Amino acid sequence: MTPSRGLIGPNSRNAWRAEAASVRLARTVRPPRLATAEALPRAVVFDLAATAVIVVDMQTDFCHPDGWLASIGVDITPARAPIPVLADLLPHLRAAGVPVIWLNWGNRPDRANLPPGVLHVYDPDGTGVGIGAPLASGAGRVLEQGSPSAAVVAGLEPATEDLHVSKYRMSGFQDTELDSVLRNLRVDTLLFAGVNADQCVLATLMDAANLGYDVLLVEDATATTSPAFCRDATLYNVRQCFGFTLTADSLRRGLTAGSAP
Repeated sequence: MTPSRGLIGPNSRNAWRAEAASVRLARTVRPPRLATAEALPRAVVFDLAATAVIVVDMQTDFCHPDGWLASIGVDITPARAPIPVLADLLPHLRAAGVPVIWLNWGNRPDRANLPPGVLHVYDPDGTGVGIGAPLASGAGRVLEQGSPSAAVVAGLEPATEDLHVSKYRMSGFQDTELDSVLRNLRVDTLLFAGVNADQCVLATLMDAANLGYDVLLVEDATATTSPAFCRDATLYNVRQCFGFTLTADSLRRGLTAGSAP
């Protein structure tokens, strides 16, 4: 028997194997583990072995009383609603072998890759109170990578095996490594959660759908500080144009029932 050597790749899902006289390019075949969940507009059957969850912007600046949104007078109560839902759901997903990806705003301190259009959204008067400004609470600088303000919000605990990707736009796919990370995980189906549903979550979900991923929005693990009609329109558009919506409870039931065919 030819002695086996090491794996060559970013993870076990996408790796070659070095043999004594060759390199085996064939990836390990992962048996499908099908899960069925009630969803809208129709129930879905998806493969847990080819699924990842993307948690968008559940970070101090958006979801904590010491964060940026609260400091400028935004009621962050809705943005905090997904915290207990995700705290319960994510361990179930991890146990089912579903990778968890934390996708947070985390800009360069020099803001060198941010065009005026992005900076204007958060600093419309150009007075310097937007991205990169120091927070009076001492929680760091607004949306800055490495700052406490860009960290996952208290109440949610990333696991050691979770992945973290910083983003710099409403969509997590623009100017980031997110697509490369997902392709190395060899996933087809993406679950979406986080804030704001009608902004960064939707923009990232739309880009995912346009890139060919299957997209499912977890309704009660997603929220927005925008008016209610914005959330209603988001749910409508996801179901109508891009994919499916489902609840955390229906997802959990699907995970429990998931098995190899």
